[in-house]
Amino acid sequence: MPVTSAIRRKIRAFLDPGDEIQYVFPADLRGSVTPSVLFVVTDRSITVLSTGLWSRRKPRSVLAVNPRNQRIGPVEVGSLTPWFEFNGMEYEVDDEYVAVVNAADADLRRRDAAPPDPLPDL
Repeated sequence: MPVTSAIRRKIRAFLDPGDEIQYVFPADLRGSVTPSVLFVVTDRSITVLSTGLWSRRKPRSVLAVNPRNQRIGPVEVGSLTPWFEFNGMEYEVDDEYVAVVNAADADLRRRDAAPPDPLPDL
């Protein structure tokens, strides 16, 4: 189920001013007492938000902020539940969000493949 606009508004409170949300998806931290998090990919960062015990979609606090030049995947899909490793932690993600993780990583590759601006001062 896509993340609603109401949840995106709540997420903005945890981001820096001017950050443009590109992708949002829920994930579960493997082996944790409070497993649910939201990954928020902006034009400048990847922010991991805690969602607490009772809701998988309501952001509570910032767990980590990472530079946008970091890949999230690859997502391993050969097991019962798709999972990926990010910053040394393993996260499970629902099947419907595998494409979101892959799209976020593909955007990063496209951005890195662009040639440098020959006239950056203009």
